[in-house]
Amino acid sequence: MKKNKIALQILTFGLIVISFIACDDDYATLESDVINDDVATNFDILSEQHDIIAYTKALGPVQTNDLEISTLGLYDDLYGRTTSSFVAQLSPDFYDPDFGDDTTIDSVVVTIPYFSYASDFDEDGNTIYEIDSILPKGDTYAPIKLSIFENGYFLRDFDPDAGFNESQAYYSNKSASSAEMFETALQGEELTMLRGPQSSYLPDNPENTITINENAYILEGVDTDEDDDTDPQILEQQAPSIRVKLDPDYWQNKIIEKEGDPVLSNQNSFIDYFRGLYFKAEPVNNDGSYLLLNTTDANVTIYFKYTNTTENDEGEDEVETLTSTYTLSFGPNKVNFFENNFTQPIPSGASETGDSRIYLKGGEGAVAGIKLFNGEDLDDSPEMNTFESFKNTFVKTDEDGKFESSKRLVNEANLVFYVDRNQLDMLNEDPDNEPNRIYLYDVDNKTPLLDYFLDGTNSNVPSLSKYSHLGPLERQDTDNKGVRYKLRITEHINNLLLRDSTNVELGLAVSLSVNIEESTIGSIQKKVQDTDEYTVPVSSLLTPRGTILHGNNSEDETKRVYLEIYYTEPN
Repeated sequence: MKKNKIALQILTFGLIVISFIACDDDYATLESDVINDDVATNFDILSEQHDIIAYTKALGPVQTNDLEISTLGLYDDLYGRTTSSFVAQLSPDFYDPDFGDDTTIDSVVVTIPYFSYASDFDEDGNTIYEIDSILPKGDTYAPIKLSIFENGYFLRDFDPDAGFNESQAYYSNKSASSAEMFETALQGEELTMLRGPQSSYLPDNPENTITINENAYILEGVDTDEDDDTDPQILEQQAPSIRVKLDPDYWQNKIIEKEGDPVLSNQNSFIDYFRGLYFKAEPVNNDGSYLLLNTTDANVTIYFKYTNTTENDEGEDEVETLTSTYTLSFGPNKVNFFENNFTQPIPSGASETGDSRIYLKGGEGAVAGIKLFNGEDLDDSPEMNTFESFKNTFVKTDEDGKFESSKRLVNEANLVFYVDRNQLDMLNEDPDNEPNRIYLYDVDNKTPLLDYFLDGTNSNVPSLSKYSHLGPLERQDTDNKGVRYKLRITEHINNLLLRDSTNVELGLAVSLSVNIEESTIGSIQKKVQDTDEYTVPVSSLLTPRGTILHGNNSEDETKRVYLEIYYTEPN
């Protein structure tokens, strides 16, 4: 890792420019523009392909706490159905509250924002939003049934089995470990949702069915003007979200009546007293949508009235009715749960020989292991495996195996994966469901490759990030169906050849957004229950998408995954 950091500092400036070359350009274009036989008569421009081993790692329950994003709803694809729910602790905006005298609740609203952006303004000057966090994408979205329960399970911060020295991991199957399941504790008292305007739970909705759309919420004040022509005052415009009103009686007893009680005095007492809310999703008419929710900005807001008594100049008591709010934010602990009903099973892979197919599925699905060179001994040189043989043709080393000089210069290296169109078409997969991005990483160190850091990051449009290294899905022009992924790993190969880096196993996973794996945001890969052999990237946990790729043992030899290397060699 230290060598990688040094190399990163040395190579950043030059290679950050190269990283913006379009990843879909063929090498022939690069060769003709940069160096070819017409301008470099003392060098030969050559290419070669190398076999790799690629195999499926079917996942068990995966760790899903400490995620910035929560998912909720249903998703159907070639594998079957995934249903996602979540639980969240709540934190008051302040402790030891004084709610005043004669306090009564006007309303209680739970708000969970979608990820959206302002795209325009209407004729009244109100913001028009577009949502980019609901699957499947469309002009309209299928509703879901939402039930909200008081959580009865205490979400602790630290793991008692590790002597309280490690953070507690919680898993997608509603467990803290294979021996500690807590599904039954999640569904405590069910909270009553109230239908009404400016809500996801509209008056004509079926029971507990929430509507999903891109509409903002225009919150208006009470119109006290006797002139009917006066427009009501707009107090606030809220971005698209799940917005539901809850029965005030529950919150009157749970929060307001506890004024002065130690349970509202500090965070530890509060989360033991009120252990959060469990949001459970179910289908409506066997259909639904899959929501990516901004639970970092989610909250429950209690709007209440109280009386305040003051003494006027004449020494008389004056009583006035005031309004205020008490807000409970989501956090610090949130856990997602996945229930898979797969009709397309995910087989366990063969790590030694590789698979004919690579099955990738987000959430509690599957990732892949990638071995760059097959690792088998050569018949004519048993002490030299295929990687060492490859390395020997590109560099000269000293007696200790350290790099001395180059025999060949690697211009570009790509991993090429072909989509199994036959299987996807047979399973009637919608092309829009095919993941546009997949993510390649170092399994041993749980980090991106060097090429990732040397490629451009686009914070405004994450789909355009890391475009050179992690090439997006190439699709057919006629029907938008996926064809292949090409992942450029030139600097990873140069690391192996020039800097004596270890030829570690790589991992491959579908990705919600490759930006999520940026080291600057402190992303940490998550555990798989009952195994220490591998972990899962966060961006894979957050997407339900999946696909099937040809492996190294595919019966169609033209579609087998391979490593292609373009290099320059002196005549």
